[in-house]
Amino acid sequence: MPNQLAVSIGQYSDKGRKDQNQDFHGILIPNEPQLSTKGIVAAIADGISSSQVSHIASEASVRSLLDDYYCTSETWSVKKSAMQVLSANNSWLHSQTQKSEHRYNKDKGYVCTLSALILKSNTAYIFHLGDSRIYHFRAGASSLLTEDHRTWVSSEQSYLSRAMGIFPQLDLEHQSMTVEKGDIFVLATDGVYEYLESERMGEFIKDDINDLDLAASKMAQHAFEQGSTDNLSVQIIKIDDLPSKDVNERIKQLTQLAFPPVLNERSECDGFKILRVLYASSRSHVYLAENLHHNTGQPVVLKAPSIELKEDPAHLERFLMEEWIARRINSAHVLKPVDVSRERKYLFTAFEFVEGQTLTQWMLDNPKPSMQSVRQIVEQIAKGLQAFHRLEMLHQDLRPENIMIESSGVVKIIDFGSTKVAGVMEMTQSFEHDNILGTMQYTAPEYFLGEAGTDRSDLFSLAVITYQMLTGDLPYGIKVSKARTKNAQNKLRYHTVLHDDREIPAWVDDALKKALHPDPFKRYQSISEFVFDLSQPSKAFLRKSKAPLIERDPVVFWQSVSAILVAIIVYLLAYS
Repeated sequence: MPNQLAVSIGQYSDKGRKDQNQDFHGILIPNEPQLSTKGIVAAIADGISSSQVSHIASEASVRSLLDDYYCTSETWSVKKSAMQVLSANNSWLHSQTQKSEHRYNKDKGYVCTLSALILKSNTAYIFHLGDSRIYHFRAGASSLLTEDHRTWVSSEQSYLSRAMGIFPQLDLEHQSMTVEKGDIFVLATDGVYEYLESERMGEFIKDDINDLDLAASKMAQHAFEQGSTDNLSVQIIKIDDLPSKDVNERIKQLTQLAFPPVLNERSECDGFKILRVLYASSRSHVYLAENLHHNTGQPVVLKAPSIELKEDPAHLERFLMEEWIARRINSAHVLKPVDVSRERKYLFTAFEFVEGQTLTQWMLDNPKPSMQSVRQIVEQIAKGLQAFHRLEMLHQDLRPENIMIESSGVVKIIDFGSTKVAGVMEMTQSFEHDNILGTMQYTAPEYFLGEAGTDRSDLFSLAVITYQMLTGDLPYGIKVSKARTKNAQNKLRYHTVLHDDREIPAWVDDALKKALHPDPFKRYQSISEFVFDLSQPSKAFLRKSKAPLIERDPVVFWQSVSAILVAIIVYLLAYS
């Protein structure tokens, strides 16, 4: 099948000269869409001979990765998904040892090595701890991708310094690399690679390139014949095909549905009747519509791309991603999609209709809002943003026009056209987009330096909106968009929200100043901290705002100074 990752695999495992096989291995190649969104997983684990239960650790480590990795959100990056699964399994293994009679002897507990390879799109992700290994072969040359986590006490005695289940926290080695068609990866336990040079591995693969199971078994047999006394396990993964990077092919996929014509009131489109036009521009048309197939009485919003953008694949992808993103977020403060299960003829997205006003209009209607009303709106926007961040998404275009306030007071984020999804960005088929997709006045300074955004970038945008609600102004105006060097950003000066005509606590100003810092590393680490500090003074603020001792208690101050002077005089007299 074109435009798809394809591999050939070979595997072999045997107990060798040991009584029991403590190794475990597995490969999972899912069907679409998980093949594109999550990739292919291969893993190999090696138990330690001193433990009678390490084979359980090996099997649990491999099985949990193969099973649970595909249960993580498709919006997550490979790294986050794998680390979450492996960390959970590591904690379980460690707890099993702690519950057993071997809690004080890790060498007898639920411990094993683990090496894992995840192939997604055109990238290989390596996760490793212990002394199993991963080799890479390309164009006849080989390289070792992993480092043995083994500490040698003497030439004959050593121990694992890192392994699954040894410590409560996971200390994992990870890396990524771009792959090419024809690349080969070999995962092997020490019972094989200690008796088999990588060059000889390459020869076995070359001899049986069309039967990699046979190549894997020959590798293990060779190690056995060379005197290996350990278990023998090998995995071979060959890249047969990679997803296409052809832009024209991707455009064709995106435009399989026809672009709808410009619609008017009473027009019908795929079972929807247009009630009125809500918005129209050169990029999109937005309509209020009635669902003729489901007589719920609730109107829906249809959004269709302009025919002028048919040759703009990046915009089309962002357009289609809005609905995809909405279906994966479950929050009362994020716009919900409408399920259209019937076959479509035209390209459009459907969302719930929010009856209310934008935050822009709310600010015009409330030029001097109470601190409490501002807090209530900010808290709800924050909850919506946190729903994005939990799924490793960045909104990147938070502004008053993209926030709706229902007549009931519920606040919703309504636009996701600039949202960055970590898991999707790892897919080759995703088009390159401009780094700055949001509105300049609300965009975090780091974007103008060409840096990637983080959760703190969305926090900056939220703080700008908070500042604007309280003052009617922007904290830096348009200066941020003009500051495109570190030196220029260091010259940005925050202007206080405190004013004689406004009832704004000093600690709120302090929280805004921190959240709006041009340097993302000097902002709050999380949105929840910012929201919390809008409601009450932080400890840092109280320490900073505490009056000097001479002002708080002059008597105690001068008594302290007198005592210090007396001590100095006594010291001088004693040693004079």
